[in-house]
Amino acid sequence: MFRSLRERNYRYYASGQVVSLTGTWMQRAAQDWLVLELSGGSPAALGVAVALQFAPTLLLTLWAGVIADRFDKRRMLVATQSALGVCGLVLGLLDVTGVVLLWHVYLLCFVLGCFAAIDAPVRQSFVVEMVGSRQLTNAVALNSMTFNLARIVGPAIAGVLITAIGTGWVFLLNGLSSVAVVAGLALMDASALHRAKPPPKERGQLRAGLRYVRGRPDLIVVMVLVFFIGTFGMNFESSFAVIARNVFGRDADGYGLLITMLAVGTLTGAALAARRSGRGVPRLRLMLLGAGVFGVLEAVAALMPTYELFAASLVPVGIAVMTFTTSANATVQLAVEPTMRGRVMGLYMLLFLGGKPLGGLASGWLAEVLGPRWPILLGGLASLAAALGGVAVLAWRRRTRLPESKG
Repeated sequence: MFRSLRERNYRYYASGQVVSLTGTWMQRAAQDWLVLELSGGSPAALGVAVALQFAPTLLLTLWAGVIADRFDKRRMLVATQSALGVCGLVLGLLDVTGVVLLWHVYLLCFVLGCFAAIDAPVRQSFVVEMVGSRQLTNAVALNSMTFNLARIVGPAIAGVLITAIGTGWVFLLNGLSSVAVVAGLALMDASALHRAKPPPKERGQLRAGLRYVRGRPDLIVVMVLVFFIGTFGMNFESSFAVIARNVFGRDADGYGLLITMLAVGTLTGAALAARRSGRGVPRLRLMLLGAGVFGVLEAVAALMPTYELFAASLVPVGIAVMTFTTSANATVQLAVEPTMRGRVMGLYMLLFLGGKPLGGLASGWLAEVLGPRWPILLGGLASLAAALGGVAVLAWRRRTRLPESKG
């Protein structure tokens, strides 16, 4: 199940990610709680913070994919990860000194989002350079396990620390945690990386990447699904904070537990994906099944009447969403030309994360007008509709190609 860890470079990377991602999830929980405190519990304010953090994805991620195809990804990640750590330190200093205002949080959300938008496609396309194409599916699944292990530990720690010492120290700890991933990148053996020959320097590389995807209906189905589920189905953190505080009357530790329960499910889903990775390349059928089941389970979770039932329902939701995301990521990376991988993953991350501003604002508005449960209910129904649409498109393509193959 852990075959990709045989690669020395990937071991360094994964070790640093465990520490850094734990700090990242600590900051996310603390940031949401700080916004609610500074805004008097406003869901709309939390939606603005989410929108500002993910808005730069719309402007920068595609170009970051072009850069990722041309330049040294390892060095780029050292720069972006260092900058993300500095953002945490600045917010922490503002908070612990007692001068933080809501607009400070908004500004730093935007700055952090700029660096994260560049980091995402570079980091995603760097995985295959560390492990090679044969171990890519396993490494994607292990990355998801690392991510979700941090998702369990980070919010749980943050919930305790927020209550004990305040949100500011959580931000400072996240800033320091970035040292681990930067050190792992610096210790890598660059000569052992599986680097593809960079494309020639010429104009129109971004357009060439978009044309490449446009000519691949299988990739278009994945991209559309990723957009709908990433935008409307996966606004968990902002929705959970509002539900914990405004529906069930829980404190920060209650919010942290909801994220932890979801992460238990996603960690389980990632482990199952790692086991499946030995059976060959991922299939579109599994991705579509994961998307549809996720939509149904999320809608059901939104209707749970008690805090305990709502928390328990998040475990199967996490398994389903991780089945979808790991299969979608690996399907895209294995299906594209190596020289196009950075640009295609740039588009993938743009659609996966770029809809977050829309989703964050929509979630905040729906929670304000209709109630805190509605963003999760409608997000689940939108995800189910997208999955059914993907099934219909692929079935139609299969039927239209059959007469051609017989002739």
